[in-house]
Amino acid sequence: MAFEPPQRLVRALGETAPDGDDWLQKLPEAAQRAVALRELTVERVQVPGGRSSLVLLVRRADGTPAVLKLAPPRARPESERAALAHWGGRGAVQLLEPAAADRALLLERLHPEMSVRSLPEAKALLEAAGTLRKLWVEPPPGYPFETVAGRTGRQAEAMRASADAALVPLVDAALAAREELLAAPPEQRLLHGTFRQSKVLAGDRMPWLAVGPDPVVGECAFDLARLVRDRVEDLIATPSGAATTRRRVKRLAESLDVDQERLRGWTLFRAVESGVRALRVGRRSDSELLLEFAAWL
Repeated sequence: MAFEPPQRLVRALGETAPDGDDWLQKLPEAAQRAVALRELTVERVQVPGGRSSLVLLVRRADGTPAVLKLAPPRARPESERAALAHWGGRGAVQLLEPAAADRALLLERLHPEMSVRSLPEAKALLEAAGTLRKLWVEPPPGYPFETVAGRTGRQAEAMRASADAALVPLVDAALAAREELLAAPPEQRLLHGTFRQSKVLAGDRMPWLAVGPDPVVGECAFDLARLVRDRVEDLIATPSGAATTRRRVKRLAESLDVDQERLRGWTLFRAVESGVRALRVGRRSDSELLLEFAAWL
């Protein structure tokens, strides 16, 4: 079977990965090796798939359905493996092999066609928040994960270097919020890192399970901040979008026992960072949505 990467993955790596072409060129052979190593039968490539990995729907030798995921080194697949192993299936997809000779991940099969995002908005936020709460656990001793301070430090440098003059006030506000938030974090937990409604899929073992973490250790408000801006295009299109956003911050903070101002601050930083990054790689419409949203905060 030919393992052609979905166009969504090709475009995403073209935006963000200087050596993405090299990994993509080697991907079909790497996928063949990973499948043969595990004696899997491939059903199909998941399309449109993600922006950082190739996902294959497979069956194990005993007929059990599973997922095989291959990602470039910059996507930190070993960090994802460590996080999934630590969660042990609680709130997240189950890792089916604790170690591997390659970086491929063999995972429990969920239902990729049904994410929390398919639910009505209020229900989707409720289910997503409940799933996220389960992931916030103490990190393992000697953990291999990035910290929020380290990750956002790299992002802050890129923001300073690439922001247009017109964006300087918003960028300065986001950077100031980050500095204040990092001064006294209330807790250190293992976080999903890139959590949003589309990262929560229906399962058989549990109704909803998180997938695709880019794990990081830090305070819970950082993780929740990405969820605040879910369906941002709908928020922007609504005359009451700004008020709805502020209510969402309050509701999510209260439901997950997170300080509201800390959640607002991290939401601001993450929205501005994403907006500046989108502009840098040529996704102007996405950037405009994110930066307008950030201005409401």
